[in-house]
Amino acid sequence: MEQQTECQAAYDNLNVSQTNYSNESCIPGLDSYGQEPGMSFWTIILTIILALITLATLLSNAFVIATVYQTRKLHTPANYLIASLAFTDLLVSILVLPISTLYTVTGKWTLGLITCDMWLSSDITCCTASILHLCVIALDRYWAITDAVEYTRKRTPKRAVLMIALVWVFSISISMPPLFWRQSKAEELTKCAVNTDHVLYTVYSTVGAFYLPTLLLIALYGRIYVEARSRILKQSPKSTGKRLTRAHLITDSPGSSSVSSINSRAPDMSSDTGSPVYLNQVKVKVSDALLEKKKIMAARERKATKTLGVILGAYIVCWLPFFIISLVMPICQDACWFHPAIFDFFNWLGYLNSLINPIIYTMSNEDFKQAFHKLIHRLTCPS
Repeated sequence: MEQQTECQAAYDNLNVSQTNYSNESCIPGLDSYGQEPGMSFWTIILTIILALITLATLLSNAFVIATVYQTRKLHTPANYLIASLAFTDLLVSILVLPISTLYTVTGKWTLGLITCDMWLSSDITCCTASILHLCVIALDRYWAITDAVEYTRKRTPKRAVLMIALVWVFSISISMPPLFWRQSKAEELTKCAVNTDHVLYTVYSTVGAFYLPTLLLIALYGRIYVEARSRILKQSPKSTGKRLTRAHLITDSPGSSSVSSINSRAPDMSSDTGSPVYLNQVKVKVSDALLEKKKIMAARERKATKTLGVILGAYIVCWLPFFIISLVMPICQDACWFHPAIFDFFNWLGYLNSLINPIIYTMSNEDFKQAFHKLIHRLTCPS
């Protein structure tokens, strides 16, 4: 009953943010504010898990950036967008996750007002930028498929830089407003959260950072899937029996061709004049090469479409619970209640997306996979 009262008190003081929601931890094993925190078994386990997530996020995104930088083959506008996404997720692992680990474990903010403001701004900006990077990557993919000829000319590094710049400008515009209405004094600060009394800002930030990008991603992915499916069907051979695989070239004399027959066996013959006829089998490789190229292109289309679908699915699973609560709680207020540990879980589930993104790209892209293996080999075997 006492634990329930403490959790209810935490809810009464709750401010939903893109960081941490409770000013008091209700996770078993974590102490209240009035006591010196003790390191129970579950506290140690939680600390280790969050630290491992932070470290894995840092290393995986750092390897993606290093792979793109070291591999000339990956120096393309599309891969620059992927590297920029990895850089954004790397910032999440450096600027956000270590402090979030401390805050989640202790349940109390002890780092002061300035650090709180910087952490909140970094959290909202980097997480929003990570989400919007998925949109520009999908948009780049959409243009490359639906307007391949024209977009190939426009798909330049400068265009990629412009798209990245717009992502950061929009992300900063979402993170800045809360800095102008914080009212807590430094000596009174025991929690670090965005003040959600401004419902209009809550709607603006959640819609701009998640709901609109999600609708855009779903629409783009739907169009990409339809277009890729159409290409795959066009590239699939309707009848293998009509393939041009072999030809017999019949000549009256070397260097002068007269008759050619396809898919047939011709016996050795002599001309009517008695002169010998030269019969040569010519393997026609052009048709097979084109067919093989179409198969490879179709396979790449399938894989790229599947990859984009996995990225979209992982993104929605990671961020949807967090943004539902972020939007609902300030609106329904006393009518809604969630255990504070649920907020922490959904918050870290969103952070987990920064770890999943580089794993998906390196595992699904053969160029990335080969370059990644070469980089690992170079680091482990310098000689």
